[in-house]
Amino acid sequence: MGYSMFGVDMARTTTVTVICESAGEGETCDNKEYCIALSEEIITAESGLCVVIPCSFTTAADDFTVKNIIWYKCDGDKANCDLNKIFDTSETNKKQTGRVSLLEPDPSKKNCSIVINDLTKSDSGSYQLTVNGALGGKESECTFSRKTTVSVTDLSQKPTVIVPLLTEGQKATLTCTAPGLCSGSVPTITWMWRGRGEKATEITGNLTERKTENLTAVTQRHSSTLTFNASAEHQGTQVTCKVGFTGDTATEETVTLNVTYIKITGNTTVKEGDALNLTCSGYSSSDITWTEPGSKKKHEATKTDLQNNTGTSTLFISNMRSDHAGRYICTAKHLNTTLTTYADVTVTWYRNISNNSGCEKFSQSNVMTCVCISQGVPLPTIKWPLLESHTGYSVITIALNHTVNSTITLPGTDHRNTVVECVSSYGNGEEKVNLNITETNRQEVSPVQHYIPACAVLPWVLGVSLSLNVFSIIYVVFLWSTRRKVKPLQEDRTYMSLKKRDQSAEYDVIGHPQR
Repeated sequence: MGYSMFGVDMARTTTVTVICESAGEGETCDNKEYCIALSEEIITAESGLCVVIPCSFTTAADDFTVKNIIWYKCDGDKANCDLNKIFDTSETNKKQTGRVSLLEPDPSKKNCSIVINDLTKSDSGSYQLTVNGALGGKESECTFSRKTTVSVTDLSQKPTVIVPLLTEGQKATLTCTAPGLCSGSVPTITWMWRGRGEKATEITGNLTERKTENLTAVTQRHSSTLTFNASAEHQGTQVTCKVGFTGDTATEETVTLNVTYIKITGNTTVKEGDALNLTCSGYSSSDITWTEPGSKKKHEATKTDLQNNTGTSTLFISNMRSDHAGRYICTAKHLNTTLTTYADVTVTWYRNISNNSGCEKFSQSNVMTCVCISQGVPLPTIKWPLLESHTGYSVITIALNHTVNSTITLPGTDHRNTVVECVSSYGNGEEKVNLNITETNRQEVSPVQHYIPACAVLPWVLGVSLSLNVFSIIYVVFLWSTRRKVKPLQEDRTYMSLKKRDQSAEYDVIGHPQR
């Protein structure tokens, strides 16, 4: 690669001859009128980066005025280097490419150091300096015989990747700084992500951000940041920062992420009587504890092991009861950081259809009302399969806590051959019961004021009454200040459905037709 691109080769015209000296290795130009201080040692640099050739000179201050500085690259072993000019201060606004520049742009300050950017191996060679000026009113030049040698090798420097302490659930920012402090072409910086056993994929979008810092007039620091929310899935994954320079020269650095985290594994839904087995594990966590639902006491069934810098704590309860359901909290400590996670455990159970279930036939009107009561978690579903062929019946279902109460009312007809079957479905199972029919002389009740056991009616009535009072208070507060936000009260889940065959009317919770 030649250097004709840096300027037009010009013949040097000398009117006054100046004797130029060179300071020896370790010497200075003190007490010498025309002298250059230039290293005789080989300067080593790497492809894609830049190199600085340090240089200074002296002249007779009273007689010689510096006008411009010229640098040449010598071709091979030729003694004459003036055919390959790479830099001339008098042409900086003409054909200079910007790849070569002075560290001090003012030639009168006698600093002839240059920086060469975007290096390639063809930049290897010797460099020579010429200083042009005026001596006694006549043009003069001083070409220093001493040369300096530059050797350009393959790029071996790697980017610097800074990884902060990573904690699950917290935002993290990784920083990659390109090698070198060159002011030439801006390098490309690419982030790659590689999961365990996966191929690397490029990271794009607003997660990454480029930054350039101007340190001096000729030096810059180039960097890029990668921002993401750390999670347990990032543990053990690899992030690569690749930096590309001019001439297809590239270098990269790969780091492995270590995330401080805790997570719970195991089945959080168990049947009553079965065992609960949960494991809480965390990277860089050696102190892991479990806490029972609704208690600050640590659970007794705990053991902690520490292997491969990962702590584990196993919670085992052999015979789960319904009152064991709830939130189990796992706490892990690492240095000054405390992490907490939890598992909501559900204990599934089912009780046989209640003995309070049954049918009552009103002899005066032949109307029959049947009640079926079932309990369980999750709530069972009650169906009346043998009544699908009947017309004009109504069904009301009330769920309170873990109890489902379903009531069906059949209009007046002869029920002597009627068989009433209640089916309670739960999970993958179901229970079927044929209800006993009892005849009574009591007066028939309305479709909603049917027979419901006191144990089911009382909580429901109290809940409705309490709800009405609470909503009345909320309404008054709302009128007092419309700006105040009232958080809805959390009540027991209660629902009511009413079906009537051959009738268009629907009833609300107190039995009045809806409009």
